[in-house]
Amino acid sequence: MSANTEAGVVRRFLFEQRDIRGVHVRLTDAWRAMQAGRGYPDAVRALLGELCAVTVIIASQLKQPGRLSVQMQGSGPVSLLVIDCDRELKMRGMARAAAGAAAGSVGELLGDGKLAITLLPDHVQQPYQSIVPLQGSGVAEIFEHFLEQSEQAASALWLAADADCASGLFLQQMPGAAALDPDTWARLTQLAATVTRAELLELDAETLIRRLFAEDVAAAEVRLFGPHGVCFHCPKDWTKVRNMLRSLGKSEVQSILAEHGEVVVHDDICNHEYRLDAAGVAALFEERDCGTDD
Repeated sequence: MSANTEAGVVRRFLFEQRDIRGVHVRLTDAWRAMQAGRGYPDAVRALLGELCAVTVIIASQLKQPGRLSVQMQGSGPVSLLVIDCDRELKMRGMARAAAGAAAGSVGELLGDGKLAITLLPDHVQQPYQSIVPLQGSGVAEIFEHFLEQSEQAASALWLAADADCASGLFLQQMPGAAALDPDTWARLTQLAATVTRAELLELDAETLIRRLFAEDVAAAEVRLFGPHGVCFHCPKDWTKVRNMLRSLGKSEVQSILAEHGEVVVHDDICNHEYRLDAAGVAALFEERDCGTDD
């Protein structure tokens, strides 16, 4: 996918002599498209935006084609946050929350919750899944803890999101980096920790890296890789909806039609609505009776 700075961009970078890698993501139009028509409260939008940024960061490092699904589930005012993203960085997602969810910490908004990360590689039937309790005061801290446990590598993450942008900065030690140079990780994370919310939301990767790691950039020790575009991708899928309705059976679908005058299916994650009138329902089961599908 070609980079589209108006939709979203991921850029990986490397401190070549230090075996420390990083990722910067900045999502604009792609993030706004995900929110369109949702009316999320500010607190919910901030959580979803931060989850979106970190999901794209992880997906950008997938080693094989597949789809990554990240969910945060809880018992609080926010019951579900979910982001899907594939290796081509086509993303979609949604939040489910009580009306008027107020500002608060992750613990206050999600309550007693869990993080579920599912990876479904292409051409593999059984997905890989990790489910862990939410541990941390914010989305960044939750994922730092998860990544350090799952990858056995020191990780540091900074996230920010508002109505127009979702952004993140990620650093991680590669295997052997601590033995090679035990002091550099502390120095680089201290420098990165000076990043402000405004800088995360407003600056591109090159500008931000130059500002945070000026000495390393001046010494030509930072390699910044080319940009990869990110897009919101959630097209309508009539085939999936028709197959789902057929699985319910003709009598069940006709009873819904008789009660409501039409059959309405809402796709929560993409915010699409599918409607079938009497003619559409009749055609749906005529196709099955004839042994055909579209």
